[in-house]
Amino acid sequence: MKCAEALAAFLASGNSAGWRELPVFAADGAAARACAAVDAERAAGHVVAPVPERVFAALALTPLDAVRAVILGQDPYPTPGHANGLAFSYVGPAPLPRSLVNIYKERAEDLGEPTPADGDLTRWAKQGVLLLNTALTVREGASKAGSHLSLGWGAVTDAVIATVSRERAHVVFLLWGNPAQTKRPLIDESRHLVIASAHPSPLSARRGFFGSKPFSRANAWLDEQGEKPIAW
Repeated sequence: MKCAEALAAFLASGNSAGWRELPVFAADGAAARACAAVDAERAAGHVVAPVPERVFAALALTPLDAVRAVILGQDPYPTPGHANGLAFSYVGPAPLPRSLVNIYKERAEDLGEPTPADGDLTRWAKQGVLLLNTALTVREGASKAGSHLSLGWGAVTDAVIATVSRERAHVVFLLWGNPAQTKRPLIDESRHLVIASAHPSPLSARRGFFGSKPFSRANAWLDEQGEKPIAW
């Protein structure tokens, strides 16, 4: 399957409700152009993650009218076999990706709860946590992080973030890392909570991610707004 075919399948499914009305998903919109660039990458011999069927997984699992929180990362894991379309999520054998290990460390310290047995964050997505990367694809391989940030995904994810800000109420935006924080102007902070910190990567986690308590802060704010906390 090509990315263009995956996009068509996503837009034809009920899972795209709320998202398909965005202009970026029109027939000649930004999503189609980004997918065309991804398909050109594959045609040139590059291995791209995630597989096409999972490129729009975050949007499919968390419809617009269900969004209560957004975790914004940079791009999918470039390590072969790690990316599954949900930011920071991992389905596979041990060891877990190091960023996810650090997320779980902060979760344990913040909430005083044991570390989950696996890296699949689908349970978060199904509670309304949009696990979005600023780019939805990446070349697989060492030193390939950020390789698709210029393929046009930014227009798509910008539109998603701005739409959530405009259409939803009382959403927590967790912006992890500098690329995620560049999206802050898209968010109406008079209506939503922004929790910004360093990226959970081993290169930066000790520069402000550890100790940021994003999970308890998010739930405390949701509770203040009369919203149901998230079972992190």
